[in-house]
Amino acid sequence: MVVLNQKKYFEELVFCIIILILFALEVGMAIKNKSQNLVVIGRRERISFPDLHLFNIEAKIDTGAYSTTIHCYDIAVKIINGKSILCFKLLDPGHENFTSAAQQFENFKLKTFKNSFGDQEDRYVIKTLILLGKRKVRGSVSLTSRSNMRFPVLVGRKLLKGRFLVNVAEEHLLESLK
Repeated sequence: MVVLNQKKYFEELVFCIIILILFALEVGMAIKNKSQNLVVIGRRERISFPDLHLFNIEAKIDTGAYSTTIHCYDIAVKIINGKSILCFKLLDPGHENFTSAAQQFENFKLKTFKNSFGDQEDRYVIKTLILLGKRKVRGSVSLTSRSNMRFPVLVGRKLLKGRFLVNVAEEHLLESLK
């Protein structure tokens, strides 16, 4: 009787181990499939904003930041033909991609952001087409002065999630597109 119980116990144990192995394989395949869709990028990449006529701008990839931000100035909401229009200029005159042309957006939001120092700041947010390598993403971009920052564009987690994997040991892993 004891031998039969041990045999049954052993068969159930083998069955449980097989189930666990199959489960582990399934989970592993799901993780592998999920990561296969991610594009590996470096801590700095060139980024383009076709709707803004900006191409191959140096950007800092910052997984500590939630949102994507671009440097601009002269930000103002103007009433044009009875509609509220957000007007702004991108980059600084010293930047190689600077153009004095004012950008105009009819669709925009005003959101409150907290910076890395914990200070709150109201910023305008637009949705625009963003190119990172060969990936095209329509994403939200907040507008603020980054004149004291090294990079005019900061790419945050919201844009990266589910699309990119950041290798912080590398830079410029993507092919720039125009």
